[in-house]
Amino acid sequence: MTDPKPPKIDIAEARAHLEQVFDDHEQAFERFFLARFLDLGFTYLPETAGAADKTGCEIRFPVTDRIMNPQGVVHGGVLATVMDISMGHLVAKVAGPAATIEMKVQYMRPLTDGPARCIGSFTKRGRSLSFMESRVFDARERLVAQASATWKMPTGAA
Repeated sequence: MTDPKPPKIDIAEARAHLEQVFDDHEQAFERFFLARFLDLGFTYLPETAGAADKTGCEIRFPVTDRIMNPQGVVHGGVLATVMDISMGHLVAKVAGPAATIEMKVQYMRPLTDGPARCIGSFTKRGRSLSFMESRVFDARERLVAQASATWKMPTGAA
């Protein structure tokens, strides 16, 4: 007995979404093509803190057929990408553009429903290197995946 194939994505909806992404994206933080394609929404925490004092980047995103693998769950590469973006956008907000040196991802459970939420934060912020973490939660606030990473900070970062 074979497993039934998961449903195909809605082609018309996917095309309409892609056209919207082509129209809306720009090469800027929060607006770049991949962020727009994944429908990422950004909040920097705490919301009342100045840019240099932000400690977290929260990203919310819908769980759609477009980002699912053939098993009917969000593709692990999408989760890793969103976690990387959450950390990179936080560094950019507080210190300027930086680079991921390494990242380890652990998957806890499949992500099948949304919206999903991801929070990137500093574990230890340094001048040349920072250690960071990111976690993805499903619609029921269960931990789906977590990542730890080392980031090369921008020159002159505090």
